[in-house]
Amino acid sequence: MENLIALLIAAPLLGAAVLLCGGRRLDRVGHWLGTVLAAAAFVIGLALFSDMLGRSGEDRALHQHLFSWIPVEGFQADVAFQLDQLSMTFVLLITGVGTLIHIYSIGYMEHDERRRRFFGYLNLFLAAMLLLVLADNYLLLYMGWEGVGLASYLLIGFWQHKPSAATAAKKAFLVNRVGDVGLSIAIMLMFTTFGTFAFGPVLENATDASEGKLTAIGLMLLLAACGKSAQVPLQSWLGDAMEGPTPVSALIHAATMVTAGVYLITRSGAIFNGAPDAQLAVVVVGAVTLLFGAIVGCAKDDIKKALAGSTMSQIGYMILAAGLGPIGYVFAIMHLVTHGFFKAGLFLGAGSVMHGMNDEVDMRKYGGLRKYMPVTFVTFGLGYLAIIGFPGLSGFWSKDKIIEAAFAKGGTEGWILGAVTLLGAAITAYYMTRVMLMTFFGEKRWEADAEGHEPHPHESPKSMTIPMIVLAFGSVFAGGLFSLNSAFVHWLEPVTGHDHGDSPLSAATVTASTVVVLLIGVGVAWAQYGRRPVPKVAPRGSLLTRAARRDLLQDDFNHVVLVRGGEHLTRSLVYVDHTLVDGVVNGTAASFGGLSGRLRKLQNGYARSYAVSMLGGTAVLIAATLLMRAV
Repeated sequence: MENLIALLIAAPLLGAAVLLCGGRRLDRVGHWLGTVLAAAAFVIGLALFSDMLGRSGEDRALHQHLFSWIPVEGFQADVAFQLDQLSMTFVLLITGVGTLIHIYSIGYMEHDERRRRFFGYLNLFLAAMLLLVLADNYLLLYMGWEGVGLASYLLIGFWQHKPSAATAAKKAFLVNRVGDVGLSIAIMLMFTTFGTFAFGPVLENATDASEGKLTAIGLMLLLAACGKSAQVPLQSWLGDAMEGPTPVSALIHAATMVTAGVYLITRSGAIFNGAPDAQLAVVVVGAVTLLFGAIVGCAKDDIKKALAGSTMSQIGYMILAAGLGPIGYVFAIMHLVTHGFFKAGLFLGAGSVMHGMNDEVDMRKYGGLRKYMPVTFVTFGLGYLAIIGFPGLSGFWSKDKIIEAAFAKGGTEGWILGAVTLLGAAITAYYMTRVMLMTFFGEKRWEADAEGHEPHPHESPKSMTIPMIVLAFGSVFAGGLFSLNSAFVHWLEPVTGHDHGDSPLSAATVTASTVVVLLIGVGVAWAQYGRRPVPKVAPRGSLLTRAARRDLLQDDFNHVVLVRGGEHLTRSLVYVDHTLVDGVVNGTAASFGGLSGRLRKLQNGYARSYAVSMLGGTAVLIAATLLMRAV
């Protein structure tokens, strides 16, 4: 079975190569080819998963060595793959949800002239993400990491004829490069510390390294995770990435790119377990981001950007859980998987709404759509209930476990983290209820555009609704299945380890608390948007609301600190270069030039002048000699 691992990557990679290099002759069948190859990867993943289930927990890891990538003295880099319970979880999520998004895209991109190229980019994205999670060493992981960055740039900027899309793609690419520097430094530190960057030797020998080195490596890995997973302070690209086609939002923000940081930290658990300071930094980043994203989501009228804020917040939950160490690793991944179902469903539902509303994204111009789009309403509604943690649905099982793990951290830190996660749950219930009410309830608020075209909302074709229905089933049942007899804990524990911690609150108390805050959030949203008409123009709002509409001034901060700061630094360096460096160089040259100009006057070519000079010199020598003798 080990030989099948490479085929997981080869299938979508072949699709990308054929679709991007095959030319227009494939325009009619390109979307089917890309979808079939994505589905083939999923089928291969299921076969490997079935084989893995037949093995004992400690004997489930598979390895495949293809070839030596860089075989030199003292530096060995292999193209080799590792498939264990952690990477298998990601393989099934990436290929399963990815295939559904491919199917959805057949209908969504039906009228796009460049649909073949779009499916080529989707296949490239899947191949890069699979390489990232299947690599058995950090250097090969880095190759997949960069491949994901390239594919996301191509997909976010797919409609590059729109300046906003082109700008968003560049922004995502550049912000992620900052995080990528962290990963590259971490890999270099690993090599100098352990003499290798293979997972096995690095993680097994992490306990032998000094805490200072592990902390440095951990902080660089965290920087990388902040870039890919849109965590503070590298979160500014995520909202702008909504400029890409909606299937891209579902793929990047649900099952693939933004989860890469969670995978990296969980895979590197042994490093963070030996570096408490780096682990604390992970927790702080996750806690800040889950509140940051939730607050931003409360103020957005663009349905996709509201969901983008939600993604940022939910990934914050996962990062926080991963920062808790063995107490939270399993639950970080569990929430990652359930989030893959309901967030992908929510984004596809948003795309369905846009499809029926002439690509309108402003929720203030929706209203009452449940009557016109019943399938979209039900599937989106189930995703909504899952993400707010409605009892029994997937988000309830996974997010509640993170809240329990936060309290189980113990001490003052546990109480603070528990309170933060509960507050995040309340805000999540508020902004997602707001989205639901503004979109599907109330009276219709749409009107004709400048050209006199009025939207005629209608249900999307089956190629779009069937994937939404499948994801809705995952939103409802996945969390319960994972929690049955602690199945997910037992599945991942051999790889990540697990510690129950010491929670001051019982599971029942935590559950009751989450239900209470959920009801508070829903109630406040209903009072504001359910009991009164939604104005077509957003009111000015409080200072916090205005700041949230501008993403809590994250772009303003980056502009002042980084852009203007860089401009001032550049001007200062230019001034120093012109004044000091050029002054010294040019002054020295001018001095020698002036001196040579004066000395040149002595060389006038007249023999009588030279004779006088020689006579004068001789007289000076004679006078000096007589003076020395006299003394």
